[in-house]
Amino acid sequence: MPHPLDDLLTGFALLTRLPLPDHVSRGAAAAWSWPVVGLVVGGLAALSGWLVVTAGLSAAPAAVLVLAVQVLLTGGLHEDGLADTADGLWGGRTKERRLEIMRDSRIGSYGVVALVLALLARWSVMVQVLAYGSWGALVAAAVLSRGVLPGVMALVGPARQDGLSRGVGRPSVAVAAAAAGLAVLIGVLVAGWGVLPAVVACGVVAVGMGRIAVARIGGQTGDILGAVQVLAEIGVLFVLVG
Repeated sequence: MPHPLDDLLTGFALLTRLPLPDHVSRGAAAAWSWPVVGLVVGGLAALSGWLVVTAGLSAAPAAVLVLAVQVLLTGGLHEDGLADTADGLWGGRTKERRLEIMRDSRIGSYGVVALVLALLARWSVMVQVLAYGSWGALVAAAVLSRGVLPGVMALVGPARQDGLSRGVGRPSVAVAAAAAGLAVLIGVLVAGWGVLPAVVACGVVAVGMGRIAVARIGGQTGDILGAVQVLAEIGVLFVLVG
């Protein structure tokens, strides 16, 4: 397959649970495609919300459906990362213990609280998005929050010698810049120029989480990237609705 198609399939294989044809995995070189993954995930979730609202369902239960579609498409990948990040970063006293906790499949109290608060935050703002009919905001949030991840990987080294992030590799600055630029372009197309302040919010979340990760565990992991995606999506949604 040509590299662009391999890159797209690599991105979808990593970030979703969609059934895909065989392809050559391109690892970090395919990270530019992650905003396209966000476009599909956000687009399908927004479409499901539009269908049920058009059928007469109110915004509150429709927002639950939108969240459910997102989680089903991704297999809860990012939410799992958020929970593990919360448990690890604040549940251990040393770098080694924090990394050990983050690898544990069991969820602790910090993870439960973080997951519940994140879902409530997303649901509450999605209710407003659905009530306003701002479907582009849902898509833009999914795109921008994934477009920032290659930048975190390029600028913050991995915290461990194995794991998902280490296995994918470290994208070049050029690939990270391409992902960010593509994310902004798609965001503007689906949500208008008002998306630019949300880009700033997305960057603030990424920089903040990157600095915390370096201070607490010495770098980024797949769980950290999952946390960045969820928190960046929340930030984008709040800015766009505001």
